[in-house]
Amino acid sequence: MAHSTSSAASTAKPAAEQYGKYHTIALLVENHFGAFNRIAGLFAAKGYNIDSMTVGPTEEPDISRMTIVTHGDDQIIEQIVKQLNKLIDTIKVVDLTFEPFVERELVLVKVQSTASTRAEIMQISEIFRAKVVDISPKTLTLEATGSQQKVDAIINMLKPFGIKEISRTGRVALKREFQGEV
Repeated sequence: MAHSTSSAASTAKPAAEQYGKYHTIALLVENHFGAFNRIAGLFAAKGYNIDSMTVGPTEEPDISRMTIVTHGDDQIIEQIVKQLNKLIDTIKVVDLTFEPFVERELVLVKVQSTASTRAEIMQISEIFRAKVVDISPKTLTLEATGSQQKVDAIINMLKPFGIKEISRTGRVALKREFQGEV
């Protein structure tokens, strides 16, 4: 029996090629009512996707820092940056993608656990420097921080035990200041 393959399947590109490179964009915005909605609305109105977005106050309470992860080709990202700079609440926009930067993501993972699997789950948490933040007779909840790759890796290691719930923050990032050799 012969198997046929669809030409669409054989020419499918990986997501990174299909949709462009992922970019980490850092913004400083005035901490005013509606600023978040205007930024999210800009993405929606232009048909741009937000892969993750985090926002919180900075060292100055009237300014918030946003970290947006999005993807697109150079032209799309250039348009996103230009449009963000035009918004009235925007103070500064930086595409960190081509700069050295520090990034972290937080994840809480509630995983099924029994007396026989608890030690193995705790060993995995130690390897990833995760913390057990809640425990019950049937579950363990772990907190892990790190790069997106590290967060993905701990989730993949815990999947065989049965993940009940996951909550991820998305990326937070700051430009790295020190760039010399130690």
